Amino acid sequence: MRKADRLFQIVQILRRSSRPVTAEAIAEELETSKRSVYRDIAALIGQRVPVRGEAGIGYVLDRGFDLPPLMLTTDEIDAVALGAQWVAGHADPALARAARDVLAKIASVLPEDMRAFLDDPAAGTPPAWNAPTDTVDAAALRTAIRSARKLALRYCDEAGRRSERKVWPLVIGYHDAARVLIAWCELREDFRSFRLDRIAAADFLDERIPQDPAALRRRWRSTLVGEARAADGSSPIPKHDIKKSLYHP
Repeated sequence: MRKADRLFQIVQILRRSSRPVTAEAIAEELETSKRSVYRDIAALIGQRVPVRGEAGIGYVLDRGFDLPPLMLTTDEIDAVALGAQWVAGHADPALARAARDVLAKIASVLPEDMRAFLDDPAAGTPPAWNAPTDTVDAAALRTAIRSARKLALRYCDEAGRRSERKVWPLVIGYHDAARVLIAWCELREDFRSFRLDRIAAADFLDERIPQDPAALRRRWRSTLVGEARAADGSSPIPKHDIKKSLYHP
């Protein structure tokens, strides 16, 4: 690997981490020696790249530093193209347009010899087939999630049972054939998922969620981990106690 490429990769490693990264970890990822990493860090600092830290503790990159947008590898172009293709083929119309816009912006700044990799990527994904039509605006739901506002839903489940719920919207999940809203349900006092094509009506309330949405999302994700471990028998928590232990700490 050329030194210039190695310096770029070190910046990338530091940029994607929120914690100090040791020279040993950097050397392992780049398949080089710690001594080379120390020299490269010194070179970056000499070029006024805002790297802080010291040997044995780790290094961090100050926020606000960025690199020119043209420095993408072919694998990074494939990753961007694959992700944008999936979103364009599976997400709601607003996100699908945003994905196409992202590809157009990247194409406009790529050098000519790299643009072909974006136009004709080596990785691809088919569009969704027989996807149901959402009965609620996913873009409006994302706005409610960002503003931490409650929703009042009228919902019809798979069996045709209707119910009215007041929920705290947290995440929209994008599956191959459907989209679901993950929310805390005040009626059930638990996390619940609601398919967007089965929401009969949604009232966007001014009432704010009384807890930190980011903490709730972390809590919900921990339930997925617990359920997955219980399903394969690796969890020390009995299956019937998972909800009690995670939802009611």
